[in-house]
Amino acid sequence: MAVTLPGFADPVLDAQACFRAVLDAMARPGSVHQVGANLVAPAPLCPAAAAVLLALVDGETSIFVDPAFADAADWVRFHCGVAPSADQSAAFVLAASLPDLAGLACGSDEGPEESATIIVQVTGFGDGPAFTLMGPGLQHPRDLRVTGLPADFAARWAANHALFPRGIDLILCADDRLVALPRSLTITES
Repeated sequence: MAVTLPGFADPVLDAQACFRAVLDAMARPGSVHQVGANLVAPAPLCPAAAAVLLALVDGETSIFVDPAFADAADWVRFHCGVAPSADQSAAFVLAASLPDLAGLACGSDEGPEESATIIVQVTGFGDGPAFTLMGPGLQHPRDLRVTGLPADFAARWAANHALFPRGIDLILCADDRLVALPRSLTITES
C-alpha cells in the first residue's frame, strides 16, 4: 500500500530545501532544480512532484489529485494531512498531463493570489519541443525544452498569461527535477 512509503527523511530540512528550490525556480523561470532525489514516491508519482507536495501542501490547503494518481491519493492524504478534493478549483492541482487551464481557479483582480498552482508531471527536460520564455526574472529570453506538454501548450499559456495578474502558476516535474513557470511569463514556441 502506497501510504506505507515514507515521506522526507528529515521532514523539516528536506521541506525547507524543496521550498527554497521552488522559490528559486519561480524567481528564475525555466531553470531546472533538483528536489526529492532520495524520496521514494508511490507510483506513478515522480520524486520531484512528491517533494513539491510535501513542501507546499498541508491541512490548510486544498488539492485536486488527477485520477491518474489514484494510487498515490492515500499517500498524499497521510503525508500532507489533507484529503484530496473532488473540485478542480482547489489551490493545488496535481496532474498527469496539463489540464484545461480555463477550468481552474485563476483568482480575481482583487485576489490574484487565490489562483491555483498546477503541479504537472512531464516526461523530461532538455529534449522535446522548444519554448522561449520572456518576462520577470529573466534578463534575456530563455529557451526551455520539455517532453510531455500538449502540442498546443504555447497557445494555452498565452490565454493564461492574458489574464495577468490573474492566472495559474505551473510547476513541471520530471523524475527528481522541476521547472516553474509563473503566470507573468510570456511563452512562445521556438
